[in-house]
Amino acid sequence: MKQTFVLTLLLVASVFLKAQEACPEFSSMEINHIRVATPGLFASSGKLILHIDSLVQMANFAFPLPGAKIISNYGSRGGHSGVDIKTCPNDTIYSAFNGIVRMSKPYSAYGKVIVVRHPGGLETVYSHNSVNFVKSGDVVKAGQPIALTGRTGRATTAHLHFETRINGQHFNPNLIFNINEGTLRKACLQCIKKGNKIRVKSL
Repeated sequence: MKQTFVLTLLLVASVFLKAQEACPEFSSMEINHIRVATPGLFASSGKLILHIDSLVQMANFAFPLPGAKIISNYGSRGGHSGVDIKTCPNDTIYSAFNGIVRMSKPYSAYGKVIVVRHPGGLETVYSHNSVNFVKSGDVVKAGQPIALTGRTGRATTAHLHFETRINGQHFNPNLIFNINEGTLRKACLQCIKKGNKIRVKSL
């Protein structure tokens, strides 16, 4: 009986330690701000290739707001940092890929926002939410409900403001998704860092 208890305790400790390894501790800056560099991402080179296929195993992805209508494109309105997509108030928002929630809180004009860090350094941002279901440090799976659409922050209607970022810098989500069709593009992205700027293009 005592041996069984000790073995169970060791198993629980092992699972806990593995979970800690899988969930890195984020700095105060990472937890509280959207535009944050990912530690070590460009440490060895100023160039990074992001393989979309490596994020997707067995079709393991989800469009964040299925059946949505685009109401504002990337780059519109004098440099819009994401795309605005709309269905109805309090509709379910899904994590696009597997990842770890870096930030989940009210944040200025974004209102209630969630930032998920994915393998390879890609981050996705979901904002104006009425309710966030996840917190910083949570592991999420592609297709997992993470929030409900709302109009918190600076928003005139309930919708999802969706961004893709690398090393804190936003880039066009249409490079990863066909936003109008809600499908994933099969592409590699080249990310080139020059000073504080990062240029992202499809290969």
